[in-house]
Amino acid sequence: MADFDPIDRARKAVSDRAELPGMSLMEHLEELRKRLIHSAAYLMAGFVVAYYFHEQLYGIIQAPLDKLHIPLNFTHPTDGLNLYLQTSLVGGAILASPFILYQIWLFISPGMYANEKKYVVPFMGATVGLFLSGAWFGYRYVLPGALKVLVLGFAHRFHPILTIDDYTGFFLSIILGLGICFELPILIFFLALFGIVDARFLLRHFRYAILAIFIVAAIICPMQEPFSMCLFASPMLALYFLGVGVAWFVHPKRRNKEAAAA
Repeated sequence: MADFDPIDRARKAVSDRAELPGMSLMEHLEELRKRLIHSAAYLMAGFVVAYYFHEQLYGIIQAPLDKLHIPLNFTHPTDGLNLYLQTSLVGGAILASPFILYQIWLFISPGMYANEKKYVVPFMGATVGLFLSGAWFGYRYVLPGALKVLVLGFAHRFHPILTIDDYTGFFLSIILGLGICFELPILIFFLALFGIVDARFLLRHFRYAILAIFIVAAIICPMQEPFSMCLFASPMLALYFLGVGVAWFVHPKRRNKEAAAA
């Protein structure tokens, strides 16, 4: 059991990396400040570009309601402006995400071995691709299904009056929630890369992973009925098994064996 203890693995990973060239605390803070400034600049640029297309972004948000012939209403004079600003900020963050992720990589790369830095392109591509896949899954399947169940199903006897503020929060919670959930293989990638977990550990503790996934799904799911939570949890379970394959591929023990064999 000790061989699979994640705490021991984390200690060993930190010990192994102690031999890497270090940076002082002030150097770390200066590097962090630099990366944050660059990330904020990219986010602002993305926001400006997204706001230029704010009418098109609103059309994307409104489309699921148009299919149900439900208009959006507002209760405060600034609701329309807030909708445009909020959606432009999220759209800008998605546009700027490759550049922001690269800043994150530049910050953590000094603590990585040279052979580990080759994962920068797969890391960025997979992170953006998985997030967009999760957002698309939420927009294409979860959001329309939730609206049909909640509005045309449970509330079919009532007249729906959806406000901009409520619907925007509902929309973004589904899109962003599933986008973040789809990043599970990336989390497993880093845990395996630093030797904290491996594929055998993940498989042996699969039942605990199921419990954790459903707890996360219950927290981020805007609907509280079991069917909706299963819609959130089912792709996360599939991504967990994908993460098992990723963990097997990048774990240092396997790569060291391959290097020794070569």
